[in-house]
Amino acid sequence: MKKTILIVEDEDILREIIKDYFINEGHEVLEAADGKDALLLFRENEVHLIILDIMLPELDGWTVCRRIRQTSNVPIIMLTARIDEDDTLLGFELGADDYVTKPYSPPILIARAKRLLDSRYRKKEAFDHHLSIGGISVHYPSRTVTVDGENVKLTYTEFEILTYLMQNQGIVITREQLIVKIWGYEYVGDDRTVNTHIRNLRSKLNDKSKLIKTIVRTGYKFEDNE
Repeated sequence: MKKTILIVEDEDILREIIKDYFINEGHEVLEAADGKDALLLFRENEVHLIILDIMLPELDGWTVCRRIRQTSNVPIIMLTARIDEDDTLLGFELGADDYVTKPYSPPILIARAKRLLDSRYRKKEAFDHHLSIGGISVHYPSRTVTVDGENVKLTYTEFEILTYLMQNQGIVITREQLIVKIWGYEYVGDDRTVNTHIRNLRSKLNDKSKLIKTIVRTGYKFEDNE
């Protein structure tokens, strides 16, 4: 499954290492050393995944992520040497799909990228490609969501969370189950990440946000009582 990966990293050696790994996996690679070049390359090419450092010249990674999310739900993995949890949560609030802290193992980064690419672009067979509950409709092949007939733009991760909850309507899904399903067993963050994505998702569903119910100290449940 050959895809185009945009690597945005100002450290030349690190960028070359990541580039070589992706090329060895059979992908095409675009490179940017600053935020402005990253946005230019993204606008001029069909990009399937972005590896995005936070501390960049010209425009930082947060700004780049915010601008990309205005027009696209392309999967984004953010890289950072900072370990502040609030920074991580800010990245997720801006629409990042995963977060990797430096120093890290390149094979782990590749594994996370592969998971995102496989989930985002492989053909889905679940629920006959379409699911509609309580005014929310999901079409998996096109990854589109409508609320009462109006299109709603979700990030990759928001879409995955919504469809997972809808597929399990009426069943309580723990935060741990969501983490394993969306980010994988190797995820080392805490469940505040899940809370942040749920909050963002609810804000986009407007009055349909009530269908996602919080189960105190446990997790969430999608339920239409009408």
